[in-house]
Amino acid sequence: METTQRERRRDGQRGAAEQRRRELLEAAERVVLRDGPGASMNAIAAEAGITKPILYRHFGDKGGLYRALAVRHTDALVDALRTALDEPTDRRERVEAALDTYLAAIEARPQVYRFLMHPAEEPGGERGFDIGQHAAPLLRRLGEELATVIAERVELDPDSGERARVWGHGIVGMMHAAGDWWLRERPCPRQSLVKHLADLLWGALATADDRAGGPGF
Repeated sequence: METTQRERRRDGQRGAAEQRRRELLEAAERVVLRDGPGASMNAIAAEAGITKPILYRHFGDKGGLYRALAVRHTDALVDALRTALDEPTDRRERVEAALDTYLAAIEARPQVYRFLMHPAEEPGGERGFDIGQHAAPLLRRLGEELATVIAERVELDPDSGERARVWGHGIVGMMHAAGDWWLRERPCPRQSLVKHLADLLWGALATADDRAGGPGF
């Protein structure tokens, strides 16, 4: 009986801590949407109605808060990408849907994207953190997820595992680099970028003619 009561108390405390953590992440997102990459721990603590030491107690430092937000958004993005790739359409349409899903996500919340991919040092002298240390795992996870989808759905040669991982990480790298450039410069509508990237994946570079008078590509 005593053990059961202790377990219930422990479960209740764990549930309360998880709820409090979700509330703090929601407060952090509101500040990030307002301030972008310059979102500070001071501003997030103020938004949550707590002191900065309490915020540190939950996340350790800004890197810990960053990782928690990255997991939250990566989970949502992975679910959306899988949904797009599971649509009952032909392969080209599913690929275009997945590309559009990624680009629509960063377009809808550019401040969150910039916070995750281009964090700035906080005002007031607090040291920033290494983007490569934190952003790279996020991109690697997307690459592995896409590799799994490719391996599950595409009939490849005996090196299918290796090829699926190369393709998965290559496609994510392409989406990230092209999306980052597009979000900054907006050189074309989103649907045009989706089509151009899908054309590249469908071999348009291999079948395009070389320009006359040049050495070729």
